[in-house]
Amino acid sequence: MTLDWTELDTRAVDTARILAADAVEKVGNGHPGTPISLAPVVYLLYQKVMKVDPTDDKWLGRDRFVLSIGHASLAQYCQLYLAGADLELDDLKSLRTWGSKCAGHPEYGHTRFVECTTGPLGAGISNAVGMAMAARRERGLFDPDAPEGKSVFDHFVYCLVGDGCLQEGVAAEASSLAATQDLGNLIVIYDANRITIEGDTNIAFTEDVLGRYDALGWHTQEVDWTNGGTGYEEDLDALLSAIRAAKAVRDKPSIIKLDTIIGWPLPNKAGHHAIHGAKIGAEEIAALKEKLGFPAEPFAIDEEAVAHARANAASRGKADRAEWDEKFEAWKAANPKRASLLARVRARKLPADLKLPVFEEGKMSTRKASGEVLSALAPQLPELWGGSADLAGSNNTTMKGEPSFLPDARQAEDWPGNPYGRTIHFGIREHAMGGIINGIVLSGLTRAYGGTFMVFADYMRPAVRLAALMNLPSIFVWSHDSIGVGEDGPTHQPVEHLASLRAIPNLDVVRPADANETSVAWGEILRRTDRPAGIILSRQDLRIVARGDEYSSAEGVARGGYVLKEASDKPRLILIASGSEVALALEAAAKLEEDNVPTRVVSMPCTEWFDEQDPEYRESVLPKDVKARVSIEAGIAMGWGRYVGDAGASISIECFGASAAGSKCFEEYGFTVDNVIKTARSVL
Repeated sequence: MTLDWTELDTRAVDTARILAADAVEKVGNGHPGTPISLAPVVYLLYQKVMKVDPTDDKWLGRDRFVLSIGHASLAQYCQLYLAGADLELDDLKSLRTWGSKCAGHPEYGHTRFVECTTGPLGAGISNAVGMAMAARRERGLFDPDAPEGKSVFDHFVYCLVGDGCLQEGVAAEASSLAATQDLGNLIVIYDANRITIEGDTNIAFTEDVLGRYDALGWHTQEVDWTNGGTGYEEDLDALLSAIRAAKAVRDKPSIIKLDTIIGWPLPNKAGHHAIHGAKIGAEEIAALKEKLGFPAEPFAIDEEAVAHARANAASRGKADRAEWDEKFEAWKAANPKRASLLARVRARKLPADLKLPVFEEGKMSTRKASGEVLSALAPQLPELWGGSADLAGSNNTTMKGEPSFLPDARQAEDWPGNPYGRTIHFGIREHAMGGIINGIVLSGLTRAYGGTFMVFADYMRPAVRLAALMNLPSIFVWSHDSIGVGEDGPTHQPVEHLASLRAIPNLDVVRPADANETSVAWGEILRRTDRPAGIILSRQDLRIVARGDEYSSAEGVARGGYVLKEASDKPRLILIASGSEVALALEAAAKLEEDNVPTRVVSMPCTEWFDEQDPEYRESVLPKDVKARVSIEAGIAMGWGRYVGDAGASISIECFGASAAGSKCFEEYGFTVDNVIKTARSVL
């Protein structure tokens, strides 16, 4: 017997099963089956395996638990209750109701000890891969000389997945990269219950999952509680042994396939897909309680078992925390500079003397300018790191001279690096890249960015949405932002994407007009730590506007929209543009001024930032008495109506592009000085 397990542990597990059944029954909807059958698994993790301080959900030394099967939220909620980790019985009783700590799916920032928002299947495992990568980078940043497994920054990431998670493409993308990165601190437990909403997985999912993970390069194990279908036994000794074996493998991630029956030990409905996403029914719950020896009334718990679980969690947490605190104080004393850096990044502060580059007159694409800004930031912000989805040279996401984040065996001639490097190679995995960036940021001690072509933002949109939902300061770099992409044609020319991304609540979409706007934009994105941002960059060279008497400072970018060039007199017309079209607006304004039409040019790199400004500022930029307004942006016009008003007009592109030189595309689709002037006269 390798596991310290008592009858009170068994009663605590059964209490969790009863609570899961009763909570769903009370609210009338939810997912009870998996929380019932996985109650012993999650109890084992929280009570016997993971380092958790029930009093502090932000403890740096904690192990991370990611419930990728987010619909099984009660599996975690019940264990947080048993551990005394900020959930009480009334919270479980209020499951899935307004204001409850126990939302339908786990929500980061809403329920303490929930490490990330999950529910969209597969998202959690991509976050877990990011957390595991972050742990290694954090160790390299703060404690690179500590022996393996001995740093105060070392911890494990445990991720619970199901059949649904492993059918999602994002899980395959993330798992592939996890193997390439030799993430020995990542342990995935796969609940193989062979059930999804439509029934037996045999109708759609028949692959050898462990064979796939073997091929990827993972350490694989199987624990079969069904005994090949001959009888069910919750062999926790075998599961604990597998977890210990996984922890001992430090050069590759581990997956443990756990064969289970959904809803076991329900007397009549165990194994049936009907209990996956619906309440069980009073009769079946009564039979379960009778089988387990619990009173029939709802939420009748075993008080002694709950007290036992809470005492055990508190005792283990206190001991682990005391041991870690001693090591942490010793680390701080031995590493004062790194300790100072840690304090700054935990406070989400930038250096007071942060310097952003200023660009001289000339021409430069904003993607190139972004790369120059990143290289200038590298020595000032050691916590900042990132890369691209196989487009480093196009996105300009590589900080000059910075090593790649790669195991020693993966070094390439073109990409030298080390396990603690800074340049991430996500591979052609946009969706996983987004989830991994979120996981890195969730880990808390670094700030990550990832780049691809803007048209491929659609491949990663679910991760971007989750970043916005979690209020994460993830940074997405999207270059090649318009028909200016040129010859690659309509498949690579984003037209609806700006509007589509602006539709995501809590996401800042920033499209700078030149190199200096790009520099200021990066600074403002980094200053904001309560939401994600996408910085939208041009492929083609753009005019660098000479700031001074004639043109306003690029610092106006921080307010989202600003008067870049004032009219010669009280303005009769306002041209509003973003990105590459700002230069077009300036040219058109000069022509209109020659024709005695006082024209103001407003650069609007970020509508989200502009909309949050006070009414007085917005009125000063877009005064209500100037009705003649034209927006100019190489995308669909959706969203611009609220700025140009009923009397205004938008120069936009309402169709897909074409394969031709970018300059030809702009000409054919009306992004010319003549067309701007023609449109302006139509609204004057």
